[in-house]
Amino acid sequence: MNRSTMSLFGAVAALAVLTGVAAATAPDPGAGEKPARAAAQPVQRSSLLCPAPGDSALADTTYTAFTPVTSGTSGSGEAVLRPSPTEVRDGKNAEQAPKAGKPLLTARKQGTPVSEEPDSSKTPSLVGEASGPLAPGWTVQQTTLVDAGADRALRGISCGAPDTDFWLPGVDTSKERSDYVHLTNPDDTAAVVDIALYGPKGELRSEVGEGIQIPPLSTVPVLLSTLSGSPESDLTAHVTATTGRISAAVDAGTRDAGGDWLVPAADPAPRLVLPGIPDDATKLRLVAFAPGTDDASLKVQFARKSSTIVPAGHENLLVKSGMTASLDLSGITHGEAGSLVLSPEDPKAPTPVVAALEVTRGKGGDLETAFIPATSPVGARASVTGNTGKSVRLTLSAPEAAAKVAVTTSAGTKGGAPATKTYTVPKATSQVIDVGPGKDTKGEWSLTVAPQPGSGPVHAARQLTAKSGSGTSLFTIQPLEDDKGMVRVPRTVEDLRVTED
Repeated sequence: MNRSTMSLFGAVAALAVLTGVAAATAPDPGAGEKPARAAAQPVQRSSLLCPAPGDSALADTTYTAFTPVTSGTSGSGEAVLRPSPTEVRDGKNAEQAPKAGKPLLTARKQGTPVSEEPDSSKTPSLVGEASGPLAPGWTVQQTTLVDAGADRALRGISCGAPDTDFWLPGVDTSKERSDYVHLTNPDDTAAVVDIALYGPKGELRSEVGEGIQIPPLSTVPVLLSTLSGSPESDLTAHVTATTGRISAAVDAGTRDAGGDWLVPAADPAPRLVLPGIPDDATKLRLVAFAPGTDDASLKVQFARKSSTIVPAGHENLLVKSGMTASLDLSGITHGEAGSLVLSPEDPKAPTPVVAALEVTRGKGGDLETAFIPATSPVGARASVTGNTGKSVRLTLSAPEAAAKVAVTTSAGTKGGAPATKTYTVPKATSQVIDVGPGKDTKGEWSLTVAPQPGSGPVHAARQLTAKSGSGTSLFTIQPLEDDKGMVRVPRTVEDLRVTED
């Protein structure tokens, strides 16, 4: 008994000595010292979800995956796209789903894209996950070409990350459109989703859009016209996951004018930029929504190569609280490509809004439609893949300050080498660049946009084009947003000091 007690006392004494030494030598975070800055580290896991491309027998769909070269990565990893096991129509048959299928596409190397062309008429939605060095900046492009028939279009989408809240201005339930919102669940448990529609007079009341069940690892395409009592144009959809997480994107088909994917707009903000308006757009329609309690009085501007102008007759737009407003901007380009900039008329009264553009090219029977959502600044880096041919069109917009941007093209899926060029974008302008791949590049290739130190915020979009069987020029536009490939990790310091009462 005495021996045990003495041993315990000895241990306590030794610990006290060690603790005293540690307290004496540990760094003292005194008032004059700044805490250690968080270090940027590459993310270790990324998830992406691709909606089902459709069931047209005439469709050809290509999936291209790419991870840019990222410093600080090590070890092994892979990026895998797998078919989701079920597709549930309009929320029915939402039973427990089996596990995802065999990989459709697998990548194991940074800097070189990988592509696959499955039978799109049988391809469901895809659930993707990247790990280790393949995770930072991982992106997947889904491009579907239907070059004939009633569904003729070039539909492109950068597959989205799962989240819980999505704004989709520009949806439509009229007879001229067939809009399906695809809700995809990446997890092993069911998700529950609410969809609210807002028109020029406010919310369209409907209980059908509440409590939609999304089975595990599955997608549910919901026809938006089933959620409104009567046909409506110029609507905003708000998709919220009340349980779990999902991705949301709208397959918007326009009668006799093709169609494209309408992806979520940037989060509500007082100032928005919508980059990538083609120089030959024959019709432009702006749709905006104010989700807060205040009305938004917006100044409308067009940023072009030389300057930012206020389009005559389209100077402003009033968006009432809880309502959707629209504005016909056809003819504002005068043959110049650029970007739309929305800002508060009164800088002292900023009101957050969401917005998107419906863009139409062509005339008569050769019409084709795409969409441009409001887009967040690129941030540190953004990539887009699935580029083909000699060049693609890249729009860079610098609304607040001059920007300096490095644009890197990757090797191709079938060979080639990367190449980097640096571009300057003057303040309050949009620069349109035809970006081509490096020497001897074959197959699909990627491009990465990286603002340089001291650069102002830059917004970006990429346009792909193709020809239909009848010669109609088809197109699709994808925004580039920060790839969130790095995360700040707080630095830690061992501190063994004893706190005394």
